[in-house]
This record gives sequence, C-alpha cells and structure tokens, in this order.
Amino acid sequence: MLGTIQTGKVTDQNENAFFVQIDGITYELKKHELTQDEIPKVGDQVTGFIYDNKNHEREMTQFLPFAGPDQYGWGKVTEVRYGLGVFVDVGLPDKDIVVSMDDLPLDKERWPRKDDRLLVRLETDKKERIWAKLADENIFEQLSASFPNNMNNKNVFATVYSSREIGAFVLTNEYYLGFVPESQMGRTLHLGEQFKGRVIGISQYGRLNLSNLPRAFEEIDDDAQMILMSLRRKETKTLPFYDKSDAQEIKNYFGISKSAFKRALGHLLKAKLVVEDKENGTITLIKDPEQKDD
Repeated sequence: MLGTIQTGKVTDQNENAFFVQIDGITYELKKHELTQDEIPKVGDQVTGFIYDNKNHEREMTQFLPFAGPDQYGWGKVTEVRYGLGVFVDVGLPDKDIVVSMDDLPLDKERWPRKDDRLLVRLETDKKERIWAKLADENIFEQLSASFPNNMNNKNVFATVYSSREIGAFVLTNEYYLGFVPESQMGRTLHLGEQFKGRVIGISQYGRLNLSNLPRAFEEIDDDAQMILMSLRRKETKTLPFYDKSDAQEIKNYFGISKSAFKRALGHLLKAKLVVEDKENGTITLIKDPEQKDD
C-alpha cells in the first residue's frame, strides 16, 4: 500500500536509479536516495517508503518521511488551497502531503498559513491517495510533559494545535500543554501558528493559561519609558511631578510638553507601574517592569 514502508526486489537499474518490484508494480528508487550501506544488485531485496510523486509516478525512497501511518511528525505548511486543504512537507524528496479541508476549521481565518507547522501522521485511502491527518487531543496529552511550579509570568514559545472560538489550545516548545483564552489574544491565533506568549496562570484542567497580549510596559511609549528611567535613578523612586505640575517645569526637566507628560503618565498609571500623590504633587515607581518576577 502506498504511504508505507515496503520491501521489494530489484529487477533492473540504470545510471540514476534502481527499479524495484512489489506485488507486480515497479517503483523507481533513485540512487542518491539510497541510505543502506551496501549497494544493491539486480535480484536483491531493498526496503523503502513507497508513494506517488508529484507527477503521479510510483517511487520508493530510503529518505523516510517524518511521519507515517503509526508515527506522528511535525510537517511544515508549504501551500494553502482553500478548495482542497493545506500541503505539508513531511520530508519526502518531491512530494508534499495534503491535510484535507474536511479536517481543518470551518472558519478559514483559523486555517494554517505558509511556514506554520502541524503534527500529522499519514493515512492512505481506498483510492491509494496519501493524506496527512492531524494529531488529536489524546496524542498531545501523551506527548506532553509536566511543567514546573514557577511558571507564572514566564515567556514561552508555543504552537497552536486547535483554534476555536473560545481560544487556542497549544503545545509549548518544552511540550507543556497550554490554552490561550480568546480574551487574551490580540487577534485570532490560527492552527499551526507559532507564537510567543506568557504564563498568566494554571487552569483547572492542568494546563498553562497563556496570553499573547503585550505586557503593559511593552505598550508604553518613549515618553513613558523616559519617566520610568528618571524614577529608577531616584533613591526614593519618587519625582516631584504629577498631572497638575507646571508645564514649563515639565518641559525643563523632561523636555516634553505637558500634554505628552500627562499622556505618558496615564499609560504608567494604567499599567500600575506608578502611583500619583496629588496632595504632595509626586509620582512614585511601585513596580519596575525590568525586574523579572521570580
């Protein structure tokens, strides 16, 4: 059956290839795709992966794919065709395998894009067509590892293996299971997407709850960063400025207008990095974003 590893008999060869017969069908095995130690001769038995190449020609290769009927492997998306599905590179020399649109989300916004990655196995149908089948939840649970206790606020890199309306189910590079609620996405995370997120908690199901929204301090502008830097330099982490301070004094100290100062201060207050004491006319740094949590 196509899409499997089979053994056949070498019946002929030329300068570039061997010709291997299995159950009366001849497959071409290119000599540069031979990985066994001994060069076969006519009459010898050879083993390899058999498939139809992109020109629909029967081939055998000893460059085994990353995935098989009983083996999952990561495939890289090479092409998207909305009427068919997505093509993934599973390591075959001259053929990419299709993940059928029937196995992809109904919402095409959640479909994989070129260069995304999918965990797949291979399956051959009754018409001898090879398909890539997505790993399901059970497979990811089997692959997953336990995460340590000190993960809160840590950055992680992860791949989306299921994109739904409620959020995205993901596997981190360390093989921890995670979930990104829809409310913690800057935009829809699509199937196969690789992204950077941070841990915001642990769910009741034993997954890491993640967010891919920017941290508050990553959203603040240059003026706010300058105010933070000025606060850091003070031993008391306090400056004699607030939203009602004199415009000229603000200009003399920070080099920015009062409106720019108030806008930057608003960002810092919203991010809960500083507090404002209106009675004393001061602002104080209470959380430095450059100091990582333990």
